[in-house]
Amino acid sequence: MSQYINAIAVAAITSQALLVLVVFRNYRYVLAKRKPRQSLYHPPVTLIVPCKGLEKSFKKNVSSLLQQDYPDYRLWFVVEETEDPAYQVLRRMKNSQIERCTAREIRILVAGRGGSCSQKNHNLIYAYRRIPDDVQVLAFADSDVCVRGDWLARMVHPLRNCRVGASTGYRWFIPQSNNLASLALSAMNAKVAQFLGNTHLNKAWGGSMAIKVDVFRKAALEEIWSKSLSDDLSLSAAVKTLRRKIAFVPAALAASYESTTWRNLFEFGRRQFLITRVYAFGTWSLALFSSLYSVLGLWGGTAAAVISTSCGLRNAPLLAAVPASFLAGQAVRAVMRQAVMARIMGARREHMKAAAVADVAGCWAWSAVLLLLVTASSFGRTVKWRGIRYRLRGPWEVERSPGAG
Repeated sequence: MSQYINAIAVAAITSQALLVLVVFRNYRYVLAKRKPRQSLYHPPVTLIVPCKGLEKSFKKNVSSLLQQDYPDYRLWFVVEETEDPAYQVLRRMKNSQIERCTAREIRILVAGRGGSCSQKNHNLIYAYRRIPDDVQVLAFADSDVCVRGDWLARMVHPLRNCRVGASTGYRWFIPQSNNLASLALSAMNAKVAQFLGNTHLNKAWGGSMAIKVDVFRKAALEEIWSKSLSDDLSLSAAVKTLRRKIAFVPAALAASYESTTWRNLFEFGRRQFLITRVYAFGTWSLALFSSLYSVLGLWGGTAAAVISTSCGLRNAPLLAAVPASFLAGQAVRAVMRQAVMARIMGARREHMKAAAVADVAGCWAWSAVLLLLVTASSFGRTVKWRGIRYRLRGPWEVERSPGAG
């Protein structure tokens, strides 16, 4: 029996070393890809930004999209109705910043109320159906992200490769207030971001992604989105069905300035994982297993080490090494992801210090919170998103609550 226990302990310790190697590999990839590169690939782009309501940094985020260093792009904002607070703000910003805007065209579209899909997807489809014939690339951004001036150029660059079906960035939460819930949100998001790299496991993220128009049509995304809640996970699945890869663009990581409460954090996390469970069950299962494994490895390993030591067992030092390796592995991965993001975010690093310290110092706790969120997503089929309540009867059957939104 003791031989089996020793073998399990060695396997657990080895797994932590392998995880550190995976993150280190992604760390090197991110650093190698973060430096500016001149690109001659500048096809005509329509950048579509669905909006609903106003974030605290809404104007700052929109301004970053208005001033992209890209020679040929149209910028289209889409709202559900003219009564949306974002509509009037967008109109004023369009009029006041038109001279400084680098886009060849700015439009504010009113899509109307969605039905068989999420309001976001309805807005995206509404805009897609109006793109001019000369547009070769569709890019997408959310209104809660602030991007760099070369963001669009970086997103488009990988699409020159015919093996790439879509490109994606990701969010990096920067707390606007350093309360514990906001720090937890930043840390748990960082844990997910660190596994993006040069891998076929990449998933697109809807707040920062791009796809060629011909690939969009070949993947039948208009039809898919018309009956889906998710924009990015459904796009990821459709692109991979075409045997194309999703290229992660480290320089397209976008800052998202947020402050939250524990209640909002729980709602956000459960929604994200519930949507993942419905549209990418394998990814959800991996999230459940990895968070459970992290918690059991640290706390179960600690309990086993204490019991073996109190009983005077010969394998007590080996068992004690298990929780030590889990804690050390989590801390090292946290240090690496925060170090690389400090280099990518540049001037924003001052606003990230508290979140970085919380990520490293609380690495032992965030896996437990993450496990709670993933477990909560195991139950139910109803989510609330941007004030609208949806029921997911299946991946392609979305029911919007009457009067919602």
